[in-house]
Amino acid sequence: MANARTSVKKENTKIHVKKGDIVIVLTGKNAGKKGKVIEVIPKDNRIVVEGVNVVKRHTRPTQKAPQGGIVEKESPVASSNVMIFCSKCNSARRINKQIMANGKKIRVCNKCGEAFDK
Repeated sequence: MANARTSVKKENTKIHVKKGDIVIVLTGKNAGKKGKVIEVIPKDNRIVVEGVNVVKRHTRPTQKAPQGGIVEKESPVASSNVMIFCSKCNSARRINKQIMANGKKIRVCNKCGEAFDK
């Protein structure tokens, strides 16, 4: 029996950022930090950003890591809390999609028109 507070997650959600994009965090304890997207998790609508939301994980000794100990790693953040960083405008910007002459869609900066997809 499902609880009333349980949310159902969509299967095919689209996220406005891709792996390798440079983003700025808008909210939370890491607000204002800039980093590269390491991983995108569309099922949970979350992304992992390099150097953002770092947590400490206690690991036990294994064959791969015989020492064990405390390891710091990035934890996912909600994709709605980040914006793509435009290097030409030097700030976080919204994006538009444009169709090129060959029919390929690319993402561009809403203000200056700089292409994010090469």
